[in-house]
Amino acid sequence: MKTKKFSTYDIVIVGVMAAVCFATTVFLKIGPIPTPAGPTMIKMGNVFCLLAGLLFGGMRGGLAAGIGSALYDLTDPLFVADAPLTFIRFFLMAFICGIIAHNRKHNGESNSVNILAAIAGSGFSLVFYAVKSITALVLEGSVLSAAIAAASVKLTASSFNAVIAVIISVLIAPVCKKALERAGLGQKLFPQKAS
Repeated sequence: MKTKKFSTYDIVIVGVMAAVCFATTVFLKIGPIPTPAGPTMIKMGNVFCLLAGLLFGGMRGGLAAGIGSALYDLTDPLFVADAPLTFIRFFLMAFICGIIAHNRKHNGESNSVNILAAIAGSGFSLVFYAVKSITALVLEGSVLSAAIAAASVKLTASSFNAVIAVIISVLIAPVCKKALERAGLGQKLFPQKAS
């Protein structure tokens, strides 16, 4: 089995998309919103985490989403302790989305596959967040039923983030991909199209 090495373009894409995920989380958010299970926010960063997976596949998209989201947590005292889990959560969100979207040479170009990919990635993220929030409350001494009730408020904002992220990322992915191809970056960023 031959493994593909990361090219300079791969590194640049990860860096640029990580910066976009970070910036949209910083500037396009409502919050922090205090909840019984800890602070949360409504943010557009999730849109660009999924978009990274839809455009650039599992590994590049996952690294971009994980790095950008974890960097945000590292710059916000409310979320700094969550940075390692944030990296894992958003890496896997975009990785799952990208693997599905680029499965069987779809190359992120099938709308129906992209919808499924975005739902799977966003759904995973939501479940991960729910388990993390409830587990943290139980470890702090809450009864399971009380932890679930307290986390439900936090999960309302996350559910909103998940739905918006799926809708917007699927709508803008084809536009972004065409723009990158028109700019002459298609062969460099989407090499699988050449085969």
